[in-house]
Amino acid sequence: MEPLLSVRGLTTRFRTDRGPLTAVDDVSFDVAPGETLAIVGESGSGKSVTALSILRLVPNPPGEIAAGQIVFEGQDLLRLRDREMQSIRGDRIAMIFQEPMNSLNPSLTVGLQVAEPMRQHRGLSWAAALDGAKALLQKVQIPDAESRLHTYPHQYSGGMRQRAMIAMALACKPRLIIADEPTTALDVTVQAQILDLLKTLTRESGAALILITHDLGVVARYADRVIVMYAGRVVEQAGAAALYRWPQHPYTRGLLASVPRLDGPAGEQLVPIHGAPPDLAALPPGCAFAPRCTRAAPGCLDARPQLHAARGDATGHRHACLRDELGVD
Repeated sequence: MEPLLSVRGLTTRFRTDRGPLTAVDDVSFDVAPGETLAIVGESGSGKSVTALSILRLVPNPPGEIAAGQIVFEGQDLLRLRDREMQSIRGDRIAMIFQEPMNSLNPSLTVGLQVAEPMRQHRGLSWAAALDGAKALLQKVQIPDAESRLHTYPHQYSGGMRQRAMIAMALACKPRLIIADEPTTALDVTVQAQILDLLKTLTRESGAALILITHDLGVVARYADRVIVMYAGRVVEQAGAAALYRWPQHPYTRGLLASVPRLDGPAGEQLVPIHGAPPDLAALPPGCAFAPRCTRAAPGCLDARPQLHAARGDATGHRHACLRDELGVD
């Protein structure tokens, strides 16, 4: 099956007072139709900038997409004119941001904002678009959708605002939805409701989903495949089940060891990853994780590791650790 989205060698930089900062560094991955791909990592790992780069929403200046290809349905998005890209955003590719109050216009009713993509991309009249918006609010389980069309974002709860954002994303039946930390500000019960809803709706529509998160519990429940990022680079990618069963990169192992497990032994101690993420404007020449890695070999400080297949694996499980290349167990 041809990938719906194919990202190759994506590099995004920002100009700073201390020189160029590489937020996304030679990132490559594919997303298949109907697949849920999770991108995980600490804050500052490059997850959100990767998403903004796909939609060409990186502010320039100070940012720029310095290299790579982003091929969506056979088109390289980096070669399109701005007007052509605008016709794709909100139509064939939609994004759900992590804080709805920063994305919803406080001076417009929710109904108008959900209807607007259908007006812009489908050419519907306002009456028809508002009918469609009502149906979408019902679909995302907002109670009393008829009256809620005419209320403002501040009159919605946090969970309802996120449901409204999902309705906006689904308005034009996109082929790809990018959800950037869609449940960060919500309590645990509402998080589960929102993610179950998002997964159900994308499954029904056949849309692919890129789920950006730092929550490994969310990944375990909802993702088909996982990309782990650190310091702007992909350090491991695998099927979700394989990643949890057989993590290869020391950073991935550290992330999993720092999360409490319901099936773990009583009194199990969580193991933190010591240290802090590196300065992206002054990355070390070798593995960016080496200064924090308890298993680093001398060569890890000098050579940058490349993604390669895990030993004995033929399923596409790949990681970027030099220990295999150096022959260190």
